[in-house]
Amino acid sequence: MTDIQANNVLLSLVVPPLLEDTLVDLLLEHNTVNGFTSHPINGHGISLHSLTPAEKVSGRQRQILFQTYLASEYCDELITNLNSHLPDSGIHYWVTPVIKAGRIQELARE
Repeated sequence: MTDIQANNVLLSLVVPPLLEDTLVDLLLEHNTVNGFTSHPINGHGISLHSLTPAEKVSGRQRQILFQTYLASEYCDELITNLNSHLPDSGIHYWVTPVIKAGRIQELARE
């Protein structure tokens, strides 16, 4: 297990599919982001104003979830950067403390 500083956080971003490539570029260019993951997801909820007619029928909205963990002091800087590059984009985000992180290593073979 790798010890990480108590001030690290997990930033989760829910992004419309049309902004996926743009967000990939912005995260790769940001010097405080060492890596991230992205996943296609379906959003469900009661906010019907942003749904297309097909999404209203299916009851889900296609989205992309991005996640990265970084030092908390850089998180606000990253959110500000994203807000300046993608104003009014409707990106939803949340920040969660990271309690523990590490890498599972392959056991040495005898």
